[in-house]
Amino acid sequence: MTIHATAGTSLFIGVAKEQKSTDFVIGDFSIKTAVTWIEVNEAEGLGSVGDTSEAVNFTAIKDARTRVLKGPRSAGTMEVVCGLDPNDEGQQALIAAERTIHDYEFRVVFNDAPPGGTPSERYFIAKVMSQSEQFDAANNVMKLNVSLGVNSNIVKIARAEA
Repeated sequence: MTIHATAGTSLFIGVAKEQKSTDFVIGDFSIKTAVTWIEVNEAEGLGSVGDTSEAVNFTAIKDARTRVLKGPRSAGTMEVVCGLDPNDEGQQALIAAERTIHDYEFRVVFNDAPPGGTPSERYFIAKVMSQSEQFDAANNVMKLNVSLGVNSNIVKIARAEA
């Protein structure tokens, strides 16, 4: 098993994408189309994504026992932190997306490609739920904080040998 650092990972925003009632597959995304993917630069932290099932509780009077069932799944909220760069096209796209009601395609490309191979990738759709500027103290970099409300499954593409 091989582990990798997050360093070198890239985040991209794509075009507005409609939700669907079934899981997304890689063919649903504008994969590797340079025209539609905009890289979000100066990312410092990418947070986390992944399904969590909602607890559905039921208590039978006779049993005096609460049972927990698995309900709907949520892929959560990805908290993105970037060094604030008002000239970055990717940050501008995130800010513009927050002003809409639409979901957008997102692509995360890891820095884990084997020699001559291709890296792992993650694809999903999300609404840009918030964007705020963080200023802090004199010895800090100003930040852009963005919350992505993930509205799909996470499509995982494994790294591949040459």
